Amino acid sequence: MKTIDIRRSVRKFKDIPVESEKIEKLLRAAMQAPSASNQQPWEFIVVTDREKLDALSEFSPYSKLIKGAPLRIVVLRRTNAPHPYHADQDLGACCENMLLEAVDIGLGGVWMGAGAEGKREGDERDENIRKVFPMPPSVTPMGVLAFGYPLSEGANHYIDRFDEGRIHFNGYRGDHGKN
Repeated sequence: MKTIDIRRSVRKFKDIPVESEKIEKLLRAAMQAPSASNQQPWEFIVVTDREKLDALSEFSPYSKLIKGAPLRIVVLRRTNAPHPYHADQDLGACCENMLLEAVDIGLGGVWMGAGAEGKREGDERDENIRKVFPMPPSVTPMGVLAFGYPLSEGANHYIDRFDEGRIHFNGYRGDHGKN
């Protein structure tokens, strides 16, 4: 629980490369995520090249915030997954595993969505990622995770987010339990 309790989104990083051993730990954590019928609908692009990192900082209106991150992992959704209706849940677990592992190994991280599912009109995040990394139609960008050593020493700290009003026993009480 400690790692879960202290994990926060970190967007500012020290100018220190992430060691290859830690990159492997992040990817191992990702691939340990549960998935429907063990379909493992993920693939990854590991980005450490400064030119590619800078180009990837332009994929969305919000991605400029991660410009200084020394490591990005683009999470791809395999479009031919046997249970496509569960793939987004599988990929969510995969990303969360990486974010938790990052805290455990002394890194900070943030997840930026990029998937085409439910996107707003004019949102071209997935297309922008494809401009940086051409890829076949058998995969589609789901998210970009930025990692590095947090600039602030107190980046990962405890905040109690427990809200009893959001818990419903044996049925839904409405209005977040305030009825």
